[in-house]
Amino acid sequence: MRMPRLRSTLSALAALAALAAGTTHAEEKPLWEVGLGAGFLVFNDYRGAATTHVYPVPVPYLIYRGKFLKSDRDGLRGLFLNQDRVELSLSVNATAPVRNDSARHGMPDLRSTVEVGPQLNVHLWRSADQRVKLDLRLPLRTALTLQAAPHYVGVFIEPHLALDLAQFQGDDGWKLGLLAGPLFADRRYDDYFYTVAPQFAAADRPAYTAHGGYAGSEALAALTRRYPRFWVGAYLRHDSLAGASFENSPLVRRDSYWSAGFGVAWLIRQSDRLVESDD
Repeated sequence: MRMPRLRSTLSALAALAALAAGTTHAEEKPLWEVGLGAGFLVFNDYRGAATTHVYPVPVPYLIYRGKFLKSDRDGLRGLFLNQDRVELSLSVNATAPVRNDSARHGMPDLRSTVEVGPQLNVHLWRSADQRVKLDLRLPLRTALTLQAAPHYVGVFIEPHLALDLAQFQGDDGWKLGLLAGPLFADRRYDDYFYTVAPQFAAADRPAYTAHGGYAGSEALAALTRRYPRFWVGAYLRHDSLAGASFENSPLVRRDSYWSAGFGVAWLIRQSDRLVESDD
Protein backbone atom coordinates (compact mmCIF):
# COMPACT_ATOMS: atom_id res chain seq x y z
CA MET A 1 0.00 0.00 0.00
CA ARG A 2 -4.72 5.50 0.67
CA MET A 3 -4.71 7.87 -2.18
CA PRO A 4 -3.40 5.68 -4.86
CA ARG A 5 -1.38 3.64 -2.36
CA LEU A 6 1.59 1.71 -3.61
CA ARG A 7 0.21 -1.35 -1.82
CA SER A 8 -2.50 -1.35 -4.44
CA THR A 9 -0.53 0.32 -7.23
CA LEU A 10 3.23 0.24 -7.82
CA SER A 11 4.10 -2.12 -4.99
CA ALA A 12 1.12 -4.25 -5.83
CA LEU A 13 2.92 -5.09 -9.08
CA ALA A 14 6.43 -5.19 -7.66
CA ALA A 15 5.54 -7.16 -4.53
CA LEU A 16 3.25 -9.49 -6.46
CA ALA A 17 6.31 -10.87 -8.19
CA ALA A 18 7.14 -12.51 -4.86
CA LEU A 19 4.25 -14.94 -5.26
CA ALA A 20 6.25 -16.53 -8.05
CA ALA A 21 8.77 -17.76 -5.49
CA GLY A 22 6.47 -20.39 -3.96
CA THR A 23 7.70 -24.00 -3.56
CA THR A 24 6.43 -27.08 -1.76
CA HIS A 25 9.60 -27.68 0.26
CA ALA A 26 12.93 -26.10 1.06
CA GLU A 27 15.37 -26.14 -1.88
CA GLU A 28 18.35 -24.19 -3.08
CA LYS A 29 17.66 -21.03 -5.04
CA PRO A 30 19.68 -17.97 -6.08
CA LEU A 31 20.31 -15.50 -3.25
CA TRP A 32 18.93 -12.73 -5.45
CA GLU A 33 17.16 -12.24 -8.78
CA VAL A 34 16.71 -8.91 -10.56
CA GLY A 35 14.48 -8.01 -13.50
CA LEU A 36 12.63 -5.12 -15.06
CA GLY A 37 9.48 -4.71 -17.11
CA ALA A 38 6.45 -2.55 -17.69
CA GLY A 39 2.75 -2.49 -16.91
CA PHE A 40 -0.23 -0.26 -16.27
CA LEU A 41 -2.38 0.79 -13.31
CA VAL A 42 -5.97 1.97 -13.07
CA PHE A 43 -6.93 3.77 -9.85
CA ASN A 44 -8.72 6.74 -8.29
CA ASP A 45 -6.77 9.88 -7.42
CA TYR A 46 -7.30 9.01 -3.74
CA ARG A 47 -9.67 6.80 -1.78
CA GLY A 48 -13.12 8.23 -2.37
CA ALA A 49 -12.19 10.38 -5.37
CA ALA A 50 -14.47 10.45 -8.41
CA THR A 51 -11.57 10.82 -10.86
CA THR A 52 -9.89 7.69 -12.29
CA HIS A 53 -6.70 7.53 -14.35
CA VAL A 54 -4.72 4.90 -16.24
CA TYR A 55 -0.95 5.12 -15.80
CA PRO A 56 1.91 3.25 -17.52
CA VAL A 57 4.50 2.21 -14.92
CA PRO A 58 7.86 0.43 -14.74
CA VAL A 59 7.69 -2.96 -13.01
CA PRO A 60 10.79 -3.89 -10.98
CA TYR A 61 11.28 -7.57 -10.18
CA LEU A 62 13.37 -8.20 -7.06
CA ILE A 63 13.73 -11.44 -5.12
CA TYR A 64 16.20 -11.49 -2.22
CA ARG A 65 16.47 -14.49 0.09
CA GLY A 66 18.73 -13.20 2.87
CA LYS A 67 18.52 -14.12 6.55
CA PHE A 68 17.54 -10.66 7.79
CA LEU A 69 16.31 -8.95 4.63
CA LYS A 70 13.88 -10.51 2.19
CA SER A 71 11.96 -9.52 -0.90
CA ASP A 72 9.34 -12.15 -1.59
CA ARG A 73 5.56 -12.63 -1.73
CA ASP A 74 5.21 -10.22 1.21
CA GLY A 75 7.21 -7.42 -0.43
CA LEU A 76 10.51 -5.91 0.73
CA ARG A 77 10.99 -6.44 4.47
CA GLY A 78 13.58 -6.68 7.20
CA LEU A 79 13.23 -9.64 9.58
CA PHE A 80 13.73 -8.72 13.25
CA LEU A 81 11.96 -11.77 14.68
CA ASN A 82 11.35 -14.96 12.72
CA GLN A 83 9.71 -17.85 14.57
CA ASP A 84 7.56 -20.74 13.44
CA ARG A 85 4.35 -18.88 14.24
CA VAL A 86 5.29 -15.19 14.60
CA GLU A 87 7.41 -12.90 12.45
CA LEU A 88 8.23 -9.23 13.02
CA SER A 89 9.23 -7.32 9.90
CA LEU A 90 9.45 -3.82 8.43
CA SER A 91 6.48 -2.50 6.44
CA VAL A 92 6.97 0.22 3.82
CA ASN A 93 4.28 1.90 1.71
CA ALA A 94 3.70 5.13 -0.19
CA THR A 95 1.10 7.34 -1.84
CA ALA A 96 1.33 9.28 -5.09
CA PRO A 97 0.75 13.04 -5.46
CA VAL A 98 -2.71 14.35 -6.32
CA ARG A 99 -3.00 17.44 -8.52
CA ASN A 100 -5.97 19.09 -10.23
CA ASP A 101 -8.54 16.72 -8.74
CA SER A 102 -12.07 17.98 -9.45
CA ALA A 103 -13.25 17.72 -5.83
CA ARG A 104 -10.17 19.62 -4.59
CA HIS A 105 -10.25 22.55 -7.04
CA GLY A 106 -8.76 25.62 -5.38
CA MET A 107 -7.21 23.55 -2.58
CA PRO A 108 -3.50 22.76 -2.13
CA ASP A 109 -2.19 19.72 -4.00
CA LEU A 110 -1.54 16.55 -2.02
CA ARG A 111 2.13 15.64 -1.90
CA SER A 112 3.54 12.14 -2.17
CA THR A 113 3.99 10.36 1.15
CA VAL A 114 6.10 7.48 2.41
CA GLU A 115 4.91 5.20 5.21
CA VAL A 116 7.27 3.14 7.38
CA GLY A 117 6.63 0.99 10.44
CA PRO A 118 6.65 -2.49 11.99
CA GLN A 119 4.51 -5.38 10.79
CA LEU A 120 3.62 -8.39 12.93
CA ASN A 121 2.85 -11.54 10.93
CA VAL A 122 1.07 -14.41 12.64
CA HIS A 123 1.18 -17.69 10.69
CA LEU A 124 -2.25 -19.13 11.37
CA TRP A 125 -2.14 -22.24 9.18
CA ARG A 126 0.02 -24.05 6.62
CA SER A 127 -0.90 -27.06 4.52
CA ALA A 128 1.39 -30.08 4.77
CA ASP A 129 2.91 -29.38 1.34
CA GLN A 130 3.13 -25.60 1.99
CA ARG A 131 0.99 -24.84 -1.07
CA VAL A 132 -1.71 -23.11 0.99
CA LYS A 133 -0.85 -20.53 3.67
CA LEU A 134 -3.07 -18.36 5.89
CA ASP A 135 -1.55 -15.39 7.75
CA LEU A 136 -2.74 -12.55 9.94
CA ARG A 137 -0.72 -9.43 9.10
CA LEU A 138 -0.70 -6.38 11.36
CA PRO A 139 1.23 -3.42 9.86
CA LEU A 140 1.37 -0.07 11.64
CA ARG A 141 3.03 2.73 9.66
CA THR A 142 3.92 6.37 10.21
CA ALA A 143 3.40 8.60 7.14
CA LEU A 144 5.61 11.54 6.08
CA THR A 145 5.35 13.79 3.06
CA LEU A 146 8.18 13.66 0.51
CA GLN A 147 9.41 17.23 0.26
CA ALA A 148 12.41 19.37 1.21
CA ALA A 149 11.20 19.52 4.83
CA PRO A 150 9.24 16.28 5.46
CA HIS A 151 5.90 16.86 7.17
CA TYR A 152 4.40 14.34 9.60
CA VAL A 153 1.06 13.14 8.22
CA GLY A 154 -0.13 10.57 10.75
CA VAL A 155 -0.50 6.85 11.46
CA PHE A 156 -2.15 4.21 9.28
CA ILE A 157 -3.08 0.68 10.46
CA GLU A 158 -3.95 -2.07 7.99
CA PRO A 159 -4.75 -5.43 9.68
CA HIS A 160 -5.74 -8.15 7.23
CA LEU A 161 -5.97 -11.86 6.58
CA ALA A 162 -3.82 -13.11 3.70
CA LEU A 163 -4.35 -16.43 1.92
CA ASP A 164 -1.67 -17.67 -0.50
CA LEU A 165 -2.46 -20.51 -2.91
CA ALA A 166 0.90 -21.34 -4.47
CA GLN A 167 1.58 -23.52 -7.50
CA PHE A 168 -1.92 -24.94 -7.69
CA GLN A 169 -1.23 -26.08 -11.26
CA GLY A 170 2.15 -27.71 -10.72
CA ASP A 171 5.55 -26.42 -9.58
CA ASP A 172 5.65 -23.79 -12.32
CA GLY A 173 1.94 -22.97 -12.27
CA TRP A 174 -0.03 -19.90 -11.39
CA LYS A 175 -0.03 -18.45 -7.87
CA LEU A 176 -3.05 -16.79 -6.30
CA GLY A 177 -2.92 -14.39 -3.35
CA LEU A 178 -6.00 -13.09 -1.53
CA LEU A 179 -6.20 -10.55 1.28
CA ALA A 180 -8.95 -8.62 3.05
CA GLY A 181 -9.37 -6.52 6.16
CA PRO A 182 -10.38 -3.21 7.74
CA LEU A 183 -8.36 0.01 7.64
CA PHE A 184 -7.76 2.56 10.40
CA ALA A 185 -6.08 5.97 10.56
CA ASP A 186 -5.51 8.59 13.23
CA ARG A 187 -6.96 12.12 13.12
CA ARG A 188 -3.90 13.76 11.53
CA TYR A 189 -3.79 11.21 8.71
CA ASP A 190 -7.45 11.67 7.78
CA ASP A 191 -7.11 15.44 8.23
CA TYR A 192 -4.42 15.51 5.53
CA PHE A 193 -6.68 13.86 2.94
CA TYR A 194 -10.27 14.73 3.87
CA THR A 195 -10.48 17.96 5.90
CA VAL A 196 -11.82 21.07 4.13
CA ALA A 197 -10.56 24.18 5.95
CA PRO A 198 -13.03 27.11 6.14
CA GLN A 199 -10.98 29.21 3.70
CA PHE A 200 -11.42 26.48 1.05
CA ALA A 201 -15.16 26.00 1.54
CA ALA A 202 -17.36 26.50 -1.53
CA ALA A 203 -21.01 26.15 -2.50
CA ASP A 204 -20.48 22.48 -3.43
CA ARG A 205 -17.82 21.87 -0.76
CA PRO A 206 -18.71 22.86 2.81
CA ALA A 207 -16.08 23.06 5.52
CA TYR A 208 -15.35 19.70 7.12
CA THR A 209 -13.07 18.38 9.87
CA ALA A 210 -11.87 14.76 9.77
CA HIS A 211 -11.56 12.99 13.11
CA GLY A 212 -9.78 9.69 12.40
CA GLY A 213 -10.84 6.14 13.23
CA TYR A 214 -12.27 3.43 10.98
CA ALA A 215 -11.24 4.07 7.35
CA GLY A 216 -13.23 1.45 5.45
CA SER A 217 -12.09 -1.93 4.16
CA GLU A 218 -10.11 -3.50 1.35
CA ALA A 219 -10.11 -6.80 -0.55
CA LEU A 220 -7.44 -7.73 -3.08
CA ALA A 221 -6.77 -10.68 -5.40
CA ALA A 222 -3.41 -11.15 -7.14
CA LEU A 223 -2.49 -13.72 -9.79
CA THR A 224 1.09 -14.31 -10.92
CA ARG A 225 3.29 -16.79 -12.75
CA ARG A 226 7.07 -17.10 -13.06
CA TYR A 227 8.44 -18.45 -16.33
CA PRO A 228 12.14 -19.31 -16.86
CA ARG A 229 13.00 -15.85 -18.22
CA PHE A 230 10.09 -13.59 -17.28
CA TRP A 231 7.31 -12.98 -14.76
CA VAL A 232 3.70 -11.90 -15.33
CA GLY A 233 1.20 -10.68 -12.75
CA ALA A 234 -2.09 -8.85 -12.26
CA TYR A 235 -4.21 -7.68 -9.36
CA LEU A 236 -7.76 -6.49 -8.73
CA ARG A 237 -8.69 -4.54 -5.61
CA HIS A 238 -11.97 -3.33 -4.13
CA ASP A 239 -12.21 -0.53 -1.57
CA SER A 240 -15.28 0.28 0.49
CA LEU A 241 -15.61 3.50 2.50
CA ALA A 242 -19.01 2.58 3.96
CA GLY A 243 -19.01 3.54 7.63
CA ALA A 244 -15.64 5.29 7.44
CA SER A 245 -15.16 8.13 9.91
CA PHE A 246 -14.61 10.57 6.98
CA GLU A 247 -17.46 9.21 4.83
CA ASN A 248 -19.31 12.55 5.03
CA SER A 249 -16.35 14.61 3.82
CA PRO A 250 -17.27 16.59 0.67
CA LEU A 251 -14.00 15.28 -0.80
CA VAL A 252 -15.42 11.73 -0.79
CA ARG A 253 -17.33 11.30 -4.05
CA ARG A 254 -17.43 7.47 -4.12
CA ASP A 255 -17.82 5.09 -1.19
CA SER A 256 -17.04 1.99 -3.26
CA TYR A 257 -14.66 1.52 -6.18
CA TRP A 258 -12.25 -0.83 -7.97
CA SER A 259 -8.60 -0.52 -8.95
CA ALA A 260 -6.42 -2.87 -10.99
CA GLY A 261 -2.98 -3.42 -12.46
CA PHE A 262 -1.03 -5.64 -14.83
CA GLY A 263 2.68 -6.09 -15.43
CA VAL A 264 5.38 -8.14 -17.14
CA ALA A 265 9.03 -8.25 -16.05
CA TRP A 266 12.01 -9.96 -17.67
CA LEU A 267 14.78 -11.55 -15.59
CA ILE A 268 18.07 -9.69 -16.11
CA ARG A 269 20.50 -11.30 -13.68
CA GLN A 270 20.59 -13.71 -10.76
CA SER A 271 23.11 -14.62 -8.09
CA ASP A 272 25.53 -17.51 -8.57
CA ARG A 273 25.29 -18.13 -4.83
CA LEU A 274 22.50 -20.50 -3.82
CA VAL A 275 20.67 -20.48 -0.49
CA GLU A 276 18.05 -22.77 1.00
CA SER A 277 14.55 -21.33 0.59
CA ASP A 278 11.04 -22.56 1.24
CA ASP A 279 9.33 -19.46 -0.20
